[in-house]
Amino acid sequence: MPAPTPTTTPTTSPTSPSASPVPPASPAPATPAAHPARAAHELPSLREQAERLVALGVADLAGIAPDDLRALAHAADRTDPTEPTGPASPGNPDDSRHREPGEARPGGLLVLPPTLVPVSALAPLLRRGERAGFVVEDMTDVDEFAPIAGLDVPAEPYVLVGLDRGDDLASWSPDEAADELARRARTPLTLSEGVQWVLQAPDVLERNHCFMTIGSRRVTPRGGLDARTPAVWISNGTGRDGRERRDAPKVGWCWARNRHTWLGFASATSRETLTR
Repeated sequence: MPAPTPTTTPTTSPTSPSASPVPPASPAPATPAAHPARAAHELPSLREQAERLVALGVADLAGIAPDDLRALAHAADRTDPTEPTGPASPGNPDDSRHREPGEARPGGLLVLPPTLVPVSALAPLLRRGERAGFVVEDMTDVDEFAPIAGLDVPAEPYVLVGLDRGDDLASWSPDEAADELARRARTPLTLSEGVQWVLQAPDVLERNHCFMTIGSRRVTPRGGLDARTPAVWISNGTGRDGRERRDAPKVGWCWARNRHTWLGFASATSRETLTR
């Protein structure tokens, strides 16, 4: 896999990804003393997000009537007056269960699950300037990267709360970061969630500050995990990407034991199913 800019652990592009050897891991980086809360890149309201999904044709791809999606987002943009109010839980400023009545849900991402619309259909809708998004040439099986075991992803439209790009985990390997996110009681983003985050907030992708989505893995025919872990970053227009794709949003992968200085690990605090 070509490295965008800074140094990375050397890798080679596989001819048979699921069976390719994985380099041995070096000692894990030290665990940070504290994980300061980060504000998510600003997102539009859920209603505005719904309108964008309708305008891009994503609602049609998902088989959801535009007015139904709008109604779900409208209802979710305001809290239920019966739910708890008051300050957020200690150590969790993104706790969406504690808001004043009628207060808009902070920083929530409207997500349509991959069972309704696959990543392969979403990636070309991404934009960075005039550049359209794409999936790397050696990831034709992108839609086989499903939520990992134990990750509770709703089968209907939902809201992802407490987004964090995970910049402080850059230079960790996916395997190391998975353990650390679990220690922090955070849930890793799936590939579909990461792509939809960039769809709604394109500036979440920055040079040298992109992210992995280790909430998705592909299960091999033998029942093991594919050694690749998915990520979203910015193409340099090299190799099979082609010069015409330079600066385009790119869906690709990295080895599960490798580290990259320019990739964080996107995570959230919770997923909340939408109801009208």
